[in-house]
Amino acid sequence: MTDQAVDTDGVELSGPASAQSRFLGRTRELKELRADIERAGLDTLAGKKAPRARVLLIAGRPGSGRTALAGELVRQVSDRYPDGVLRARLSEPDGTPVPTEAAARELLTALELPAPAGAAADDLSAALREGLADRRAILLLDDAATAQQVDDLLPDTADCLAVVVAQGPLTGISDVRPCTLGGLDTKSAVELLSRYTGSVRVTVDPRAAEGLVEVCQGQPAALTLAGGWLAARPKAAVADLAKQLRAEDGDTTPLARVFGLVHRTLPGAAARMLRLLALAPAGLVDPHTASALAGCSVDDARTTLDDFTAMGLLRPVDSPLPQYEVPGCLHPMLRALTETEDRPAELTLARARMLERTVRLLQSCRAITETDSPQAREKLLGLPRSLRFPSPRAAADWLTLRRPALLASARLAVADGELDTLARRLLSQLVRAMVAHYGTQAAAADLYGVHGLVLDVAERRNLPRERAAALLNLGDLDARTGRTSDALARYRAALDAGREANDPYATGRAMESVGGAYLELADYDRAADWFGRALAERLARDERADAARLYGRTAAAHTYAGRYGEAQRDWRAAAGFLRRLDDVAGHARALSELARVQEYAGRPEESLHTCQEALDWARRADDTRLQAALHLRIADTLDHLGDPTAAGLHRAAAERILKEEHAEPEGGEDGDTPDPDLEQGANACEIRSAPAED
Repeated sequence: MTDQAVDTDGVELSGPASAQSRFLGRTRELKELRADIERAGLDTLAGKKAPRARVLLIAGRPGSGRTALAGELVRQVSDRYPDGVLRARLSEPDGTPVPTEAAARELLTALELPAPAGAAADDLSAALREGLADRRAILLLDDAATAQQVDDLLPDTADCLAVVVAQGPLTGISDVRPCTLGGLDTKSAVELLSRYTGSVRVTVDPRAAEGLVEVCQGQPAALTLAGGWLAARPKAAVADLAKQLRAEDGDTTPLARVFGLVHRTLPGAAARMLRLLALAPAGLVDPHTASALAGCSVDDARTTLDDFTAMGLLRPVDSPLPQYEVPGCLHPMLRALTETEDRPAELTLARARMLERTVRLLQSCRAITETDSPQAREKLLGLPRSLRFPSPRAAADWLTLRRPALLASARLAVADGELDTLARRLLSQLVRAMVAHYGTQAAAADLYGVHGLVLDVAERRNLPRERAAALLNLGDLDARTGRTSDALARYRAALDAGREANDPYATGRAMESVGGAYLELADYDRAADWFGRALAERLARDERADAARLYGRTAAAHTYAGRYGEAQRDWRAAAGFLRRLDDVAGHARALSELARVQEYAGRPEESLHTCQEALDWARRADDTRLQAALHLRIADTLDHLGDPTAAGLHRAAAERILKEEHAEPEGGEDGDTPDPDLEQGANACEIRSAPAED
């Protein structure tokens, strides 16, 4: 139990008395755990310094209050650990273990340390240990499924403390004595019950209250549901509830008996909604999710969710928007009920409604950022009022708060396999909304996972165009984080998929990306070859702007390889295309790069002439930064040619331009504006499988 009533399998259940709640009982367990922190470990007894953080294990059945006890322990000892408390849940509501990389990434984010997109689990674990090496912090690892999950996250310093919550012993972690939880003592259990029923009903029949505690075996979750049931029925006697529970099947757990009674006595529509909450991604529910699952209005769903919360069936999440959490201990029972009470077709329809609602919310979330687009405004106005956001800030807040549920929804939709069309639309809109609100770089880690899901669907459905797009996006993210060899493999696979789909866009971009990867790997011959292949494709389709860019990239590869003649030829071709396209600024930059190569080739007079021509075009383009850089290059060339007076005039001109712009040069001759190369991440959010109406 913690500040909000009672814990059930790592999730606190709140009731009407939650505001006055405080931790109950567990005095002996807390005393033992605090003593265990100071206990000498096996390494210390052997005369060695403890190599890792002390691990305290709290073990108990779902609904025993194990996470609440962990939270209270952390609260009591947190003043010894000035670097704070880091929390991570190691199992999904359905019991699926959370991958190490996801947990490590969550902890690194809490530490405000970098967690590169697509990084391997071992790298993230190592980064976490390094980040905790000089800190005194507590790791609260909730609902651990295996010892390996915990071991991968343990800091290599005795200055940290790890508090682990699990269902049983975690063999494999040395020097750990589990604190195993049973039921609450009778006094604490009765007090918990009275918080829901009120003190009068307990005072008038204390033996009945003690009998109910006995039937519930002192389990906090069972007592919470029993108290919520009684609170909703002011005229029901405590003794009557105890009698009903004793008549239930004795082979089931107390929690299962109480929950079965609660479910049977709910109105039909409410009982159905409660069962369908087992489909909520990550166990997180908001009124829209419940409305879509049950097929009712958003207002009715909100009212029912609040009723469930008052009965202890849900826990409200502390957030600006109404959001609730399904207790982990109830999830298996809800899942079992859906299998027996609801037809498979009804469950599929409920999932489809939930995914469709999520897609439309994501469309609205993205569209409100496109204030300059008449089409986006028209689409936004076409949505029901309940699906619109009042402002871009409200949409961004919703996206941030619902992010765990949205990502879980995407994973579940792909794993389901029966709703691939909806899953593809959901993935597409999720990527676009994240890019619109966060930007590609900030959302890179989430985008990596989403593009991986797109790839899964594309491979399962044999969709080569979608497979190519996903591979290109994953390759771009790999390239950004320095995994160039991995990126190269992705780009080659994307090229094969693009050819299979007969998609010229994917094929051309894959060729160019392969060339870019070879350029990064300093294999300039192969880079130039692949850029040349991509260039041939662009020229064949008369795509002049892309051809100009590829001439520039090919020229860059030749320059790195020292083939200055080929580089000059390609820069001249690029400049010619850009001039015919009436791209004045691009033409000026291409001439600037041509001048640079001429200087490298030992032709200062030609370089000076080209620089002066580029300067004229830069003035026409009103590109002051490029003008300043060209003045500096001309000055350097004039110094080389033995004309320091003219060189000084050009340096003075550069200084004047930069002063007017309130900026400083980028530094020497490398201050030129970058050549018109392709930015690898420019298309990192593309998912070409999305229907046109999205």
